[in-house]
Amino acid sequence: MNIVVQPKSFDAATGTLIIGPNRFDCTLGRAGVAVEKTEGDGKTPIGTYPLRQLLYRADRLQKPETGLPVSILAPDTGWCEDPAHPDYNLQIRLPHPSVHDKMTRDDNLYDLTVIIGYNDSPPVPGRGSAIFLHLARPDFSPTAGCVGLRQEDLLFVLKLCDSSSYITILPPAA
Repeated sequence: MNIVVQPKSFDAATGTLIIGPNRFDCTLGRAGVAVEKTEGDGKTPIGTYPLRQLLYRADRLQKPETGLPVSILAPDTGWCEDPAHPDYNLQIRLPHPSVHDKMTRDDNLYDLTVIIGYNDSPPVPGRGSAIFLHLARPDFSPTAGCVGLRQEDLLFVLKLCDSSSYITILPPAA
């Protein structure tokens, strides 16, 4: 089943995630949404993208029910965010010489992380990296450009997704 994200406005960091008849509050990038995304701009990219894979913390959660491909997040899992590095916007093993994000964080943000197929076929340096559907912070504060959901909502959404699922991030309604 496909997912639609409707932001409240171009610069709003919140919106509504819709899957079938179900609607959930979600967090977005701290700078809202944009058609043209660049690395570090804090924007969530408008467009339609495949859901590639679910990564999860097996030390914190049971394997979620989903039709997506699933992998366990290992302690040395990272994501390259360095536009100058050949591994840009790819999952990496740590330690790594690039600017990167550690996927096994102290908080629970990435305990459930769906890799969104944004700028990955092939990655274009500087166009943005590490765009995920992941857990929202407890205070529902903005993401760096990802889509965030409460844990119970993301677990529900995952049950409806499979390897043919897409996410569409819409421009704000007029």
